[in-house]
Parts: sequence; C-alpha cells; structure tokens
Amino acid sequence: MRLTVLGKSPAWQDAGGACSGYLLEDGDCSVLIDCGNGVFSKLRQFRDYTRLDAILLSHLHADHFLDLIPYAYALTYAPRQQPVAVARWPGTQHPARPRLIGPPKTAETLRQIVGSWGPPDLIDNAFAIEEYDEASKPEVGSIRFDLRLVPHFQETYAIRAQSTNGSGKLVYGADHAPSEVVVDFIDGADLLLIEATLPRPERTGVRGHVTPREAGDHAKRGRAQRVVLTHISDELDQLWAVNEARSAFGGPVEMAREGAVYEV
Repeated sequence: MRLTVLGKSPAWQDAGGACSGYLLEDGDCSVLIDCGNGVFSKLRQFRDYTRLDAILLSHLHADHFLDLIPYAYALTYAPRQQPVAVARWPGTQHPARPRLIGPPKTAETLRQIVGSWGPPDLIDNAFAIEEYDEASKPEVGSIRFDLRLVPHFQETYAIRAQSTNGSGKLVYGADHAPSEVVVDFIDGADLLLIEATLPRPERTGVRGHVTPREAGDHAKRGRAQRVVLTHISDELDQLWAVNEARSAFGGPVEMAREGAVYEV
C-alpha cells in the first residue's frame, strides 16, 4: 500500500496547508482517509477525484470532513459529470459517485450543514453513504479496514488498514486522548500515523489529544515499527516535537508533511 499525506494540520490550517487527509492506494484501489479543510484541492494534485473509490471518515469534526462539501459540488456540477457534452467533455450517463464510509450520523450531520445554505441532499446525491460501527470491517477493493472507538470529544474511531495483496499494516490513530485502547490497537503496526497536537496536556483536565511525548510512548508500548506524527500546527517547533516523540519511542520518528509518500 502507498500512503500520501494530503493534509496534516490540526483544526486550523498551516500556511498553505490542509487539515486531516490521507490518500491510501493499493494497486488500482484508492481510499481517502478523512477530508478536512483544504484536502480536496490537495487530492486533485495526486489523483482524479472522479476515480476515487471511497472516503473513510474517522469522526465528524470539521477538520476531518469539511472538504466533502466542495468535493460534493464538484461531483454534482463539474462539466465532466454532466449527461450532455460540455466543451471537451463528451457527457456521461454514469457520473462518479464514490462511497462515503462514516461513523453513525454521518448522513444526518452532513445534511444539516449543507442544508443551512443549499440543497440538503447534495451529499446524498454525490456520494453513496454507508455508516459503520466498531464491529464493522469495511472493504474497499483490496484494502480491508478495522475500526476501534477511541476517547475524544466526539465519537471517534482509529483506523487499521491491511491489503489482501500481502503488504504491511497501517494504523491511523485519528484524534484521541491518552488511551490503552490506542496502544492495543497499534499492535505492531508497520506504519503508525499518530496525532501529536499539544505542546502540553489540556489545562482543563479533560483530555482529547496527546502531546508528542505521549504519542511516542503510545508507539513504543504498541510496538510500532515506524512512526509519523500528524495533526500538529506549523506554529509548534517541529524539531522539538520530533525529539520529544523520539525520546519516548526510542526509535525513528518523522513529522508528516504534505506530499510525503510512505510505502506500507
């Protein structure tokens, strides 16, 4: 499998960057994991958006799904998606409609957001929506996914991906507080994509994210083989973050950057 980082920012975008979004490919199969602010334009640099098989959402915070809205507009109104010929496009009776695989209330949430200014069925018409729970094991082409509920401010699922073609194991922790559930789910991942949002633990005492050092500790106890930090602002010292995580992990740690490609 091949993972391309499209966006690695937290709830606000880096300068010129995008929020959470990762393109996972295995041969001809392609899945976009999360689709936060700015991700759709980044996706277009790497793949034809009408030839994406599915989008898989970890949770329903805006920085993980908001660019589904421009994506839906493109699938609805782009010249190539029309039934009649439009300047260089021959017309089609079979416009692209990727699968949208999300947690409970995905359809309801997106209808409410889009319906505040436009047609509430925009998302339904653009995507084939499926909702999962923790017991679900979605399959997209040759890629199989497992899901695990993790502690966050909203219902959130870590994602594990493996290929039927025999490649390694990818774990994406999504957003989460310090948790043994996350440690267990890592389970020796060949590549661990883990958030490192905070310079220090939340001052309120209510946890929803981890620090780079905590990310490294989770990786060590979960026996990850390779660690990539994500969901972290460019306003934090990147070298400091990597060194913090590395000191806890005891092995190589990288900072996610847009356009970076990882083979799993």
